[in-house]
Amino acid sequence: QVKLVESGGGLVQAGGSLRLSCVASERTISDYGMGWFRQAPGKEREFVAAIKQSGASTAYPDSVKGRFTISRDNAKTSVALQMNSLKPEDTAVYYCAASHYSTFLYSPSRYDYWGQGTQVTVSS
Repeated sequence: QVKLVESGGGLVQAGGSLRLSCVASERTISDYGMGWFRQAPGKEREFVAAIKQSGASTAYPDSVKGRFTISRDNAKTSVALQMNSLKPEDTAVYYCAASHYSTFLYSPSRYDYWGQGTQVTVSS
């Protein structure tokens, strides 16, 4: 069982930045593909970013591409999501997740472990 704990959420004005962090309970996360998802009230969980086990490959949907960056530090068992140029439509609870797969990481069904989420609110 891998426990994931997110932090770094908060309230920010449109155009601002936030950096989310996810720390895993395992001694290493190098075996896991890692992803970030978000869910706004009344909406389905949405893919935000993913990074493969080696960190060499990342993926983003068009809605955040060029604004968000995912990174990982396997030695520190952590994954970060740098969010720039935030928009009100980015408001949601953001979740970190770990997958033993290395493909189709945009799908929530590929993930084995989830964090409890951290709230991000972007004001206009």
